[in-house]
Amino acid sequence: MTITTPRPWLSSYAEGVPSDIEAPDGSLYDLIRASVEQYPDHAALEFFERTTTYAELGAQVERAAEGLRLLGVQQGDPVALVLPNCPQHIVAFYAVLRLGAIVVEHNPLYTPRELRHQFEHHGARVVIAWDKVVETIQAFPADVSVAHVISVDVTRAMPFRMRAMLRLPVAKARESRAALTTKVRDTVRWEELIDSAPIDPHIIAPSVDDVALIQYTSGTTGSPKGATLTHANLLANAAQARAWVPEIERGTSVVYAVLPMFHAYGLTLCLTFAMSMGARLVLFPKFDPDLVLKVVKQRPPTFLPAVPPIYERLTKAAAAEGVSLDGISIAISGAMPLSAEVVEPWEAQTHGYLVEGYGLSETSPVLMANPVAPTRRAGTVGLPLPSTEVRVVDPEAPGTDVATGAEGELIVRGPQVFSGYWLKPDETEAVFVPATDGGADWFRTGDIVRIDADGFVSIVDRIKELIITGGFNVAPSEVEEAIRAHPDVDDCAVVGLPDEHSGEEVVAVVVLREGATLDEAAIRAFARDGLTPYKVPKRVVQADDLPRSLIGKVLRRDVRNTLLNG
Repeated sequence: MTITTPRPWLSSYAEGVPSDIEAPDGSLYDLIRASVEQYPDHAALEFFERTTTYAELGAQVERAAEGLRLLGVQQGDPVALVLPNCPQHIVAFYAVLRLGAIVVEHNPLYTPRELRHQFEHHGARVVIAWDKVVETIQAFPADVSVAHVISVDVTRAMPFRMRAMLRLPVAKARESRAALTTKVRDTVRWEELIDSAPIDPHIIAPSVDDVALIQYTSGTTGSPKGATLTHANLLANAAQARAWVPEIERGTSVVYAVLPMFHAYGLTLCLTFAMSMGARLVLFPKFDPDLVLKVVKQRPPTFLPAVPPIYERLTKAAAAEGVSLDGISIAISGAMPLSAEVVEPWEAQTHGYLVEGYGLSETSPVLMANPVAPTRRAGTVGLPLPSTEVRVVDPEAPGTDVATGAEGELIVRGPQVFSGYWLKPDETEAVFVPATDGGADWFRTGDIVRIDADGFVSIVDRIKELIITGGFNVAPSEVEEAIRAHPDVDDCAVVGLPDEHSGEEVVAVVVLREGATLDEAAIRAFARDGLTPYKVPKRVVQADDLPRSLIGKVLRRDVRNTLLNG
């Protein structure tokens, strides 16, 4: 890859971080195979204290791949995964890739309508699903293309004593499985799938430019958009992550998977990065502070990717229970702004670093991160990763750069940037800016940013979430930050609602602290002290809580829809 644009941020890199990575080669299957060959006896996975070695993991991948092949899965076929974090998820992911097929990740907590909408789009005939979701998939109408459902009982990966403690209704489970076999779609238990012989090693594995993953972007209504990511994209992002933290040693690190692996953030930092490092990946089906702290007492993570609410809850729970967090050397935060109020107590307890990063599903997902060094800069999302180019342009004329330090839309290119949306050529064309230097086209992130003289990037807001009132642009995050500083406010979401006079009016939805009562005039007056008049909310509405994604991000669109329909 040839870099043609200036990269002032390189001088701000931490010691030992290279300016570029080598072009990826091979496939993600080669990534896991390399760790199996290098660390066969090392623990690869830990799930409720039960461990799986790399040799065992590799063998399960080979058998699962053969089982899928016998079900008719071929190179280029989409295969849907609807699973929580569990060992079977890791095996299924790499087994699909071994065949040159395409993984399609799904949130197992989606409603039937949301799941069906995505299945109708990608057209997978085979799905590997949590047993709690199987009946939902079986209930899809006949015109949905699913032919085979592989049912995964997550508890089968737990230690036997824990399964016994759960007192699972075995007879009822057998009865249920028998009933499922009478449905229109063939249902196979996971244990039957991996009871196959290992796949023939002569069966061709995927190549670097093959599609590996369809990652649906956030949002579950309207026309679904699946970001198409190649083996090259995901291999590059894992390599960029390794380059960013050179102090992490291969074969020795412990990584906690508290983020859902069906999400791009958890997928890259746990499913690919951790496995490429020969790390011990400790899997949590969901984030539970008590459960995490129980594991911390035995084996603290050396690397923890998460989001600010998780760090905040862990810090408070550890302090309350007297559990030491010392030894968590590197924590990476994403998906939402990271405040000093979260960083300071975390770093005081861990004696490690907590730094903020940034990315999108379309970029595999990590684009930039703060240095894991004293030079990190609070309030920014850090510096572009090695081999990544960025520009700040006029959103109305995306081929035109803005002045240094000015606000504009972030456009990017690099080996981690996707090739387009699955079966959506028009949407794909709309998000790329043609290159004029002979290099790759530039991807429009839709984020408004500033880049300072040292190359640190600050996110101002999403273009699509900007509120336009009276001809002025209002960034919701700026208004939210001002209102959250009010002593009675615990959380806040700001949206724009239609207004016949100004186009949109600014509306704040607040969650109050315990014991507080809503004083709309006082909150507006408080906001007015730090905001220009057109940014001050015209209305303040109280809510018990705010809708969030599974990684904790406030869903402003859902807030807006509730107000419009309420």
